[in-house]
Amino acid sequence: MSQLSKIIEKIEENQRIDSKEALELHQKADLLTLGSLANQKRFFLHPEKVVTYVVDRNINYTNICVSGCRFCAFYQTPEKGYVISKQDLSDKIRETIDLGGTQILLQGGMHPDLEIDFYVDMLAFIKEKFDIHIHGFSPPEIDFIAKKSHLSVEKTISILKKAGLASIPGGGAEILCDDIRQKASPNKCLSKDWLEVMRQAHLQGMRSSATMMFGHLEQDFHIIAHLEKIRALQDETQGFTAFIPWTFQPGNTKINVKKKTSVEYLKVLALSRIFLDNIDNIQASWVTQGEKIAQTALFFGANDMGSTMIEENVVASAGVNFMLPETELKRLISTAGFEPRQRDCYYNFLS
Repeated sequence: MSQLSKIIEKIEENQRIDSKEALELHQKADLLTLGSLANQKRFFLHPEKVVTYVVDRNINYTNICVSGCRFCAFYQTPEKGYVISKQDLSDKIRETIDLGGTQILLQGGMHPDLEIDFYVDMLAFIKEKFDIHIHGFSPPEIDFIAKKSHLSVEKTISILKKAGLASIPGGGAEILCDDIRQKASPNKCLSKDWLEVMRQAHLQGMRSSATMMFGHLEQDFHIIAHLEKIRALQDETQGFTAFIPWTFQPGNTKINVKKKTSVEYLKVLALSRIFLDNIDNIQASWVTQGEKIAQTALFFGANDMGSTMIEENVVASAGVNFMLPETELKRLISTAGFEPRQRDCYYNFLS
């Protein structure tokens, strides 16, 4: 029996595979084999033919950022950028609630002049006016706020949580390998810092998602290393609700590479479902892939369609602008043969 066949047999018997086996699978298994294995794993974890989604809005409170990420087409310098006004923030949240939204995704740049008081005030303003879940501040933002405010990460999270932060998005992970991070985002926190923010959040009872942006400067083994670090932390804390892989969008950025194909996306998505045996949910990225591939992803391990994204600016800045209203997202799920169910941030059904 070949090594690949042994690995496939292990997966079919629902055994955990290691990093070496994952790399072998990624490089040698064909697309349909990966898809079949991932689909099997998905239905082992979620026997019901249900696909979930959340109604929310991405609110970028500032686009001023000192990170200098080569892959970002959204950030601006202080001279050209903005910090959201409370009136604009209020208007966006009111519209989100009117459209049936249950949460906001609050993210922004690493603004050089904002300390923790700004973030506490913004959270308090939201919680005073609205009953809405705040899913906000990716690990690089929290790490930056902590350093800027001369606080520990643990204390920073505690202060933000008390002010109204409920959960943390998995953004800013990119590839959790520092040789890649230092080339792609030289001023952003290192892998250990990203993981430590998540660890501290989980220890304080907060949940978070985890992400991976691939298709820029990494090699195959970097993808596996990233997945291994996520899985190891999940073994320790059980704090991740979902994993979302997506492909780098090179338009308007400083990294000149060929865009990854849909096949490459589906292979990594399937591998993620197979390898991350301790994370319940895998999310399809219709924002970067479009509706047809997102539908196909439901047969390659994904059980969640993510957000309706009433507003999205970061990926759109790279020239990708797929938008789907809730009715269309539900139609895509239904026509793929699944039952659409609206969820909250913790994957509890709302409908």
